[in-house]
Amino acid sequence: MAFSAQNRKGTMAGIFFVAIFAAAATFVADLEHVKALGLSPLVIGIVMGIFYANTLHNHTPVEWQSGITFSGKKILRFAIVLYGFRITFQQIAEVGMDGFLVSLIMLTSTLILGSWLGTKIFGMDRDTSILTASGAAVCGAAAVLATEPVLKAEEHKTAIAVSMVVLFGTISMFLYPVLYTTIIENATGFLHMTAREFGIYVGGTIHEVAQVVAVPASVPGAPTEMANAAVIVKMTRVIMIAPMLIVLGFYLAYSAKISGGEASGKTKLVIPWFAVYFIFVAGFNSLHLLPQNLVDLINEVDTFLLTMAMTALGMGTIFSKFKGLGLAPIYTALGMFTWLVIGGFIVTKVVVEIL
Repeated sequence: MAFSAQNRKGTMAGIFFVAIFAAAATFVADLEHVKALGLSPLVIGIVMGIFYANTLHNHTPVEWQSGITFSGKKILRFAIVLYGFRITFQQIAEVGMDGFLVSLIMLTSTLILGSWLGTKIFGMDRDTSILTASGAAVCGAAAVLATEPVLKAEEHKTAIAVSMVVLFGTISMFLYPVLYTTIIENATGFLHMTAREFGIYVGGTIHEVAQVVAVPASVPGAPTEMANAAVIVKMTRVIMIAPMLIVLGFYLAYSAKISGGEASGKTKLVIPWFAVYFIFVAGFNSLHLLPQNLVDLINEVDTFLLTMAMTALGMGTIFSKFKGLGLAPIYTALGMFTWLVIGGFIVTKVVVEIL
């Protein structure tokens, strides 16, 4: 046990050690040039954690490992629950049925496509494939973090998925404004999008929340409705983390039964309760019972806790574990990226025109 009498001191030291890294990541992410790149503290944290894992790992007390593991498991679940304070059900209602359907279609199709490409086409293991797909389908690094406990995946697989989110999410952040100003804004017919339609397209297809915010800000003279639609659709995707994880839990239980669980007559269904609590927190937040300044403070604390979790996962990522994967993660992520950019455009146009 992490907080047993003999482990308590080492666990606390390990948690404090991770917190120091997370604080440094938060400081770096707040620097002007880093902020302009749309890199969140979570991404900086896992990079710092990976650097530590492959350089200084053997120079720290082994007793601290229980605290690092606690940060990557227990603190992670708590932080995902608190993530519900970023969302209200009113935001989902505000975006309209077209924005909701675009989010649902893109999340479902990207998750299925990424999992299939990874396992069936490029020969990756199931966990890495699903983690990579969840990052592209839902909300980047936070979705990867939320999916990891359900799969009980190894840290290096989480790091692979996050790295794909960073790579292709960053490309998206620079590509979309160029697409809008050079083609979409001035085109006629099917290729043309209004500011609101482009906002739905951005929110329904780009990986990270920070990257979604950055795109409308990078479009010269972009109307407010573009940014509003983008952020609200994105937050709709975020709240879909919970039902996605619950469905994933049922899928894993069913897969285990098909592959051999029937022999014992028992197949354990893993329900990600932290995802259920996440929905309750979002519902509570929708009642607006807490003052906004307190909600903002909770969200700042939550970002720090997520950064700690990401840093801890990075600390368990040893490069030697990547051997054998080759370029499969990049090919898988590239396939999803192509679908998000091209397929997402078509889905957005069709859904908006129908509704």
